[in-house]
Amino acid sequence: MQRRDFLKKASVGAAAGAATTLAAPAIAQTTPTVKWRLTSSFPKSLDTIYGGAEVLANRVRAITGGKFDIRVFPGGEIVPGLQALDAVQQGTVECCHTCSYYYVGKDKTFGFGTAVPFGMNNRQMNAWIYYGGGQKLLDDFYANYNVLSFAGGNTGVQMGGWFRKEVKGLEDVKGLKMRIAGLGGNVFAALGAVPQQIAGGDIYPALEKGTIDAAEWVGPYDDEKLGFFKVAKNYYYPGWWEPGPVIHFFVNKKEWEKLPKEYQEAFQAAAYEANVTMMAEYDHKNPGALSRLLQQGVKLQAYPKDIMEAAYKAAQDLYADESAKNPAFKKIYTEFDKYRKTQNAWFSVAEMRMDAFLQSHK
Repeated sequence: MQRRDFLKKASVGAAAGAATTLAAPAIAQTTPTVKWRLTSSFPKSLDTIYGGAEVLANRVRAITGGKFDIRVFPGGEIVPGLQALDAVQQGTVECCHTCSYYYVGKDKTFGFGTAVPFGMNNRQMNAWIYYGGGQKLLDDFYANYNVLSFAGGNTGVQMGGWFRKEVKGLEDVKGLKMRIAGLGGNVFAALGAVPQQIAGGDIYPALEKGTIDAAEWVGPYDDEKLGFFKVAKNYYYPGWWEPGPVIHFFVNKKEWEKLPKEYQEAFQAAAYEANVTMMAEYDHKNPGALSRLLQQGVKLQAYPKDIMEAAYKAAQDLYADESAKNPAFKKIYTEFDKYRKTQNAWFSVAEMRMDAFLQSHK
C-alpha cells in the first residue's frame, strides 16, 4: 500500500514537473525582447554621475531576466552631451540621462526639473517630485517635447566653482567668463559675468587655456577627477544655483507606450534606485576628495556676502520677469515656490538646529 501511494505521488510530481518544463518557454515567449539605447550627457570617466545610467540598465536587465536590455552610451558617442534630450525627443534613441536645466535655452521652465538658484535641496526636491505634485507639473511641461521624466540621481548642494583669480566682491564678477549651467548663468549675467555652457569633458581645456576664467561642475569628487585644481586654485562654495540638482532619465513617449507594463514597472523601480544611490555615493566620496584637494594647495573660500545677496535678488527678479511672460514657467514656479517655503519652514526647525549644533563641535 505504501509503495503504491509512493509511486502514485511520484507520478503526479513527475507530471507536474513536465508541465512546468513545457510551460516555461510558452510563458517566456509572451515577454518580448526589447533593446533600447540610452545616451548620457556625461563622460564615462565621471563614474558616479555617469554610473547612474548603468545602475538603471543593470537593474532593468536583472529584473527582466535580460529581456529588456538598455545599452548606455557616454556623452558624445551618439550625440554631443548637451543634445541628449533632443535625441530622445526626435526618436534617435529611446532614452537619455541628463540634466533638464541644460535646455533652458529652449524654455527657462526646463530649469525646474534639475535646479534653480536658491531652490530646494536633494531631500526637498524628492519630496516635491514624488509627493508634492512636482512629477505631474514637470511631465505636463515635458509632454510638449514628446518625453516622460524619471528622477535618476542627485549630487546634493554643489560647490560654487573654480576661479583662476580670487573673487572678493561684486566688482570681481564683472566681465568674468564662467562655465555655468541652467538659470544660474542668467543670474551671473545679471551681476555682470559672461556665462558659458560647456559639456563636462570640455571644461578643463577651456579653463587651462584661459578661454574661461572660472568653471563650476559638481563637487570635490568629480572636480578632482576633472583636474580643475591644476589650473585654478580658488574653490568657492556654496553652489547657490544648484542646492539639490536632479539628474533625469527622459524617455521617448511613444517608445514608453510600446513597453509591456512589467517593463515600465522595472524601469521606474530602477530609476528610484539610481536616484537614491547616486546621492549616497557622492556623500561617501566627497569628504575624502575635498581633503585631497586641500592637500594640493586648493584655497577653499565662501562666496562674499555681497555676491550672495545680489545673486538672490537677481534670481527673484528673474522669476518675476519670466513668470510675467511665460505661462508654463509661472505655472510651475507658483507651486514650486510655495512648496519650497513650506519645506524651508520645516527644515529650519529640527534639521538646521541639529546641523548647526554638530558643526559647532566638528
